[in-house]
Amino acid sequence: MTSVDPLAPRLPSPLQEVADERFARHGVRLLLKRDDLIHPDLVGNKWRKLVPNLRAAAGRPLLTFGGAYSNHLRATAAAGRLLGLPTVGVVRGEELAGRPLNPSLARCAADGMRLHFVDRSTYRHKHEPDALAAILRSAGAGDAHVIPEGGSNAAAVRGCTALGEELRDPADVAAVACGTGGTLAGLAAGLGPGRRALGIPVLKGGFLDGEIRALQADAFGGPRGAWSLDERFHCGGYARTTPALASFAADFARRHGLPVEPVYVAKLLYALLALTEEGAFAPGTTVAAVVTGAPFTG
Repeated sequence: MTSVDPLAPRLPSPLQEVADERFARHGVRLLLKRDDLIHPDLVGNKWRKLVPNLRAAAGRPLLTFGGAYSNHLRATAAAGRLLGLPTVGVVRGEELAGRPLNPSLARCAADGMRLHFVDRSTYRHKHEPDALAAILRSAGAGDAHVIPEGGSNAAAVRGCTALGEELRDPADVAAVACGTGGTLAGLAAGLGPGRRALGIPVLKGGFLDGEIRALQADAFGGPRGAWSLDERFHCGGYARTTPALASFAADFARRHGLPVEPVYVAKLLYALLALTEEGAFAPGTTVAAVVTGAPFTG
């Protein structure tokens, strides 16, 4: 009897064409890369970034970082449950300790993740060796394999190159919403010549350009592929929204029967429609939007 790999994906993830006159009247063909269907527990780019890191962990406990509504924390907790590995989530915001857990953190805890809350100053310095060592000590996790915030490191970037390879033939432009930049760094590398990747940051701050360049340098030794960022669609910051964005997401869901994840996917699709209406894509362009997550149901 053969054992079932709990991390086995559904690959390649489906590619769905969307018939939407708002794009069609500008000569733009819109495809959805349904990475939200890639794995039931490790959704979308979380699967692509986490699996290489889980291999590197080689059975050790896992420690990673995130905010109170982090998709990455939920995915890491789920991976720990599936693999039988202890997990520690270092959560930004010491003031959250002792409060009732929000649904996202409650899911992490239900999957066995031990939550360790730190103040925001400590969290900002988590990449520094002394600060990281102090966090590991205070969390009682000195033997843990550390996965960075969002799962973005060289291993994750290399894992995301397959996403670009899967979109190489159907797409002229492959677009993805960005948090830490790891998915875009790998996507661009995998697309190959004559294709370009577009990133839509969901946080404000203008820091991702340098982060993506550093990730590609770590993963490949230098820049790979053609990519760009459009910083205009963060709607005020991570998990922030506007009435226009909420209205767009609800309308897109009604038109196409696809519930739209609000933190990443809504901003991506909203940006692609705005760019299409601005004439950013030449008539005849095929744009593939990577659906990196599904709405959280608690």
